[in-house]
Amino acid sequence: MKLNSDTRIYIAGHRGMVGSAIWRKLESDGYTHLIGKTSAELDLRNQQAVRDFFEKEQPEVVIDAAARVGGILANNEYPYQFLMENMQIQNNLIDTAFQAGIDKFIFLGSSCIYPKLAPQPLKEEYLLTGPLEPTNEWYAVAKITGVKACEAIRKQFGKDYISLMPTNLYGPFDNFDLKTSHVLPAMIRKFHDAKISSVNSKQSVVSSGDLPVTLWGSGTPMREFLHVEDLAEAVVFALENQFQDNLYNVGTGEDLTIKELAELIQKIVGHTGEIIWDSSKPDGTPRKLMDVSKMTDAGWKAKTSLEEGIRRTYAWFLEHQGEFKELKIK
Repeated sequence: MKLNSDTRIYIAGHRGMVGSAIWRKLESDGYTHLIGKTSAELDLRNQQAVRDFFEKEQPEVVIDAAARVGGILANNEYPYQFLMENMQIQNNLIDTAFQAGIDKFIFLGSSCIYPKLAPQPLKEEYLLTGPLEPTNEWYAVAKITGVKACEAIRKQFGKDYISLMPTNLYGPFDNFDLKTSHVLPAMIRKFHDAKISSVNSKQSVVSSGDLPVTLWGSGTPMREFLHVEDLAEAVVFALENQFQDNLYNVGTGEDLTIKELAELIQKIVGHTGEIIWDSSKPDGTPRKLMDVSKMTDAGWKAKTSLEEGIRRTYAWFLEHQGEFKELKIK
């Protein structure tokens, strides 16, 4: 379908980091009929509520940026919720959109859908070729079912349902709660807190620097990071163009070690203390670099460098510290 400025576009999860970035991008591009509901207004786990909402609002395009998300700790502690709630949310959205005759649906997932030991960089064709990383398999299994549901609708009914799999995301409206956040925002929070605690404790000028920061694992795994505003641009690009396949990786195609990431964030935050690596904690997948050649061939490429993106994210963090309870992704 061809979009215009008043196409009715529903963004599920529009208050989260990803959904809000997509909303801002669409607004800035001149789209005027954006639809969003908070989790308090619409429980996406409730099938009837979702159907009633679609009947009332009549969206023409759906972007699924809604999910229960979290890092290794949260996935380990709440496996059932991460599996079931994510399947409920996406199944209700995908099936209701299909039943309502909606032709354009964008499903957002994660690079964790790929096998733990898949060859690097990760190609879309590696899906379901090996075991998943155990520390986030519950979320990954749910997301795989969403990818396959969209693929089935595309294959059987010819509708333009596509899945975009972003690499690790960060940026404005990220989750900085140390119990549930991902690695990059957690590091920003830890280095900042250690720096501020050092100032507040009035340490001597001759001390060795800021309070030390302890990080999980060995620091050797390699990760790729994408600024959420780049993902928003990729989503809008996918909305405005016809893609040939059902599954596309979205990333930068570049990675670094967790140790290198920590040192970069430490420099940006201005923390001067020691970094302690707790090797008793899990590392997760050894490497997760995305092959982004399909998106590149389609005409889209990420623009934001990692250092620039982290600087912008830390500036946002400093501006919004008092609001984090309201900004956590539900």
